[in-house]
This record gives sequence, C-alpha cells and structure tokens, in this order.
Amino acid sequence: MACTIRRPFLRHKFISRLSGGLPVALSSGLVQTSPLSSRRRFSTSPNNLQGINFNDLKVQPRRLMETLHGTCSFGTGKRWGNANIETGMARLSLSDSDKQARDWFVETAKALGCTVTVDAMGNIFAVRPGRREGPATFAGSHLDTQPTGGRYDGILGVLSGIEMLKVLQDHQWETEFPVGVVNWTNEEGARFPLSMVSSGVWAEEVPLERAHNLQEVGGGTATMKYELERIGYLGSTPASYRSMPMAAHFELHIEQGPILETEQQKVGVVKGVQAYKWFTINVKGRDAHTGTTPLSSRADAMLLAARLITHSHRIATVHSALASTGILTLSPGSTNTIPGHVRFTLDVRAPSDATVEAMEADLKRDFAKLAACDDLDGSLANSTPGKPLDVAWRTDFVSPATNFHPDCIAAVRASAEAVTGSSSLVRDMTSGAGHDSVYASRRCPTSMIFVPSKNGVSHNPEEYTSPDDCAIGAEVLLQSVLRYDQLRADRKV
Repeated sequence: MACTIRRPFLRHKFISRLSGGLPVALSSGLVQTSPLSSRRRFSTSPNNLQGINFNDLKVQPRRLMETLHGTCSFGTGKRWGNANIETGMARLSLSDSDKQARDWFVETAKALGCTVTVDAMGNIFAVRPGRREGPATFAGSHLDTQPTGGRYDGILGVLSGIEMLKVLQDHQWETEFPVGVVNWTNEEGARFPLSMVSSGVWAEEVPLERAHNLQEVGGGTATMKYELERIGYLGSTPASYRSMPMAAHFELHIEQGPILETEQQKVGVVKGVQAYKWFTINVKGRDAHTGTTPLSSRADAMLLAARLITHSHRIATVHSALASTGILTLSPGSTNTIPGHVRFTLDVRAPSDATVEAMEADLKRDFAKLAACDDLDGSLANSTPGKPLDVAWRTDFVSPATNFHPDCIAAVRASAEAVTGSSSLVRDMTSGAGHDSVYASRRCPTSMIFVPSKNGVSHNPEEYTSPDDCAIGAEVLLQSVLRYDQLRADRKV
C-alpha cells in the first residue's frame, strides 16, 4: 500500500507577512517563503540551535485530546468511570478495531500531505517531504493495546506525531529533510506473543517467517500473516530498515511508573531501556486424589510453582531487580485432583545485562533445589515435604540493555527544558519496559520522552495522563524532531 500526495503548501497566505516579497527567517533551519521569492535556506549555524523560536510552532492541546479520545472509539474497552472518556481500550493487534484505527491513520496522514508506505509486517510509515531528499526523522509508537489497556500507552506517541504533522501544516513549515510518523504493529505482544515483533523484523533482528507464523493466544488459530492479509495490511514493501531507512526515531510515551508524578516532574529524558528476559517454566509432578493422598506422598506441581514464584521475588530483591509471573496454567484443573503439571511465565528485568544473567543463574540453581524438596532458606518451615518434581526452563525472549543515541538524548533534553522552562522539571530516566525504540535504536539514532502516569498505573483501563502533560510531551516531541532536523542540516549528525 503506497500513496503520494503533493504537499499542500499554500504560501500565498503569508504574503502579507513578507517585506518586498523576500523570504522571512521565522525559525533557523526551516524555510518559509512567498511565491514571489526564490527558495533560500536560512541560517543553521551550530551556535543557533538554542535560538530556535518555537512561539509560532505550538501544538494545540484541545485538538490533540479530541483526536486521542475520538480515535479511542476504535476498540473501546472496560468502563471504569462515568465520564465519556473514562473507559479503557481493547484494541488488539490486527483486530477489526485495529484496522479501523489504521485506516484512520492512513487517511489522516495522506490528507496532511504524506506518502504512506505499509511494509510486510503492517508497519505504517507516513512521510512528509522536506526541502532535501533523504531518510525521514520519525516520531513513532503503536496503536495496538492490551486486552484491558488504557487510552495512552502507545496511542499518545502516534497521535502526538500526527499533531506534529498538523502543526507543520498549520504554519506551512518546510523542514530541511523529510519527517514522518510510524505506527509499529503488535508492539504489545498481547495477541501475538512476541512484543515489539514488527520493529524487530524491520531491524532484521526477528526473522520475517517467525513473525508471520506467530499464532494468536487465547485458543485461536489465526497467524499474523493471515490477519495482515485479512485486514488488508500485508504490505508489499519488505519489512527492513534497508527498504524503509530512518534518519532517527523519537518516541513519546507515558512513563508507566510512578517516578515523575512522585517527584513532581514533567518530562523524562530516556537514556536507555533496561535488560530483560522472558522464560516459560514447566513443572511436572503427578496427578493424584486430594482426599486419599497424604501430604508426604504428593508431587504437587501447583505447590512447587507457588514456591518458585515466591522465591523469584526474593532473588529479585537481592539483586535490586524485578521478577514477575503474568501467565499460569495447570492441569488437569479439577477441584479434587492435585495438579500434576503447571506452566508459568517468568519475566526478569534489571538495568544491566550482567544482573539479568546473574539472576537467571541463581534462579535455575535454586529452582532445582526446591524441586528436589530442599528446605532452601526455610521454605519448608512448618510444612510437610512431598515428593521430588521436575522443572524445565525455556527461554522465550531476550532483550539486552539498550543505550540511546547521545544526539537524540541531547535534542530531547534541550526541548524538554525549553518547553517546561526549568531543568528541575526534567530528569534523566531508564525505561523499565520494552518499546519499539529498542529495535529502532539498533538501526538509527533513537531516544524517548516520558510524561507522567497517574499513580504509576498502566496496562489498566484507569491508565491516565493529564491533558496538560500530554500537550507538554507532544510539544517536546515536535521540538526534538525539529532540533534533530537542524543537526542534519548542519551536518552535525
């Protein structure tokens, strides 16, 4: 899917602002001319980055929020309050509601003068031309949500990118190089169980065949490729950074944690993403009757699984890290039968790869001891030891620690301080969650922008970021993209 629309630059609107038909330099590095004047590049000297005047280039907060909440009609989820907007989202990737959101994105981007390209993973790239040819500087995130998600995770980043395009069109600004917005497919991994899979394919870190063959969770049989075809978003462009290169990638995102709100700060300058690994743990014991099997004769898979999960919390505490279980299944699933098999997930995260590796080693060692009925750290205190069980590990996903690009970080920091008016309202942060920016950073300069999450809540219908904070984030995103465009014009990057 591809379409090219000529830019709707209506320069005659600006004749009254011009003197003698000559160009007016309203902002360094951006060109705005009358139809009577010749095209001319304005000063983009290295010392002029701090002097950008963004007074005329402002996001419209009301328009941004109307767009955000309007598009949340595509896949509205669980209601949590009485107001019209007090609902969550249930827009699973490649669902019918996701198609609605995608169709809206494509139509809106085209109307804003963008070329729209869809690749073989359904990633949608909307590119607005610049004065010069070259890869675009992108704002990007995702429109898919968790099954019981909120209105801001991912969505804010994409729609702030659309707002960026609207602001540029409002003022007929021409950037030096193209700028664009990308919607990445299945970032959440909620329907097809591999998060950030499509940016991973774009980065050539995840094989296309593996991604296309991912089967939906929850008992369905559809694959990603089948659903891409079904909703009309299996693009003909190869899903690769070679086919769709990016000069840089900036992602605005809600923090999904409590730090900014607690510290009464407005913007997080994200310097990187912590390392994490996903595992599936299989515990095999023996089915038995609950009424006739003594405690000492049981090989209770559920009881051991509970001990393993509890112990993972202890190990995470020792390492100042995180360990979580989000999915647990057991069989046979009968009230009067001791479970003989349990499968659960284990998500291990820490700022450094070394800490994640150390945690994995400790957990594997200790899980084996617990399965053998060892009284590890008093885990069997005041209980009856049973029979030994088997524990098997499978590594499902590995995401090394990511460090973002210093030029992008600097652009975000300068923009954040300019927008908030105070460095005290801005802090450097490391993301605890994975984002498409992780894979984007493997192939182009990247950084992220965080804005506060109320009570640190995310992946929940009550996820909330105030309109003021959304607007601040969108303004920082706009300025970051334009500052980076200037750096490119100055050949500093």
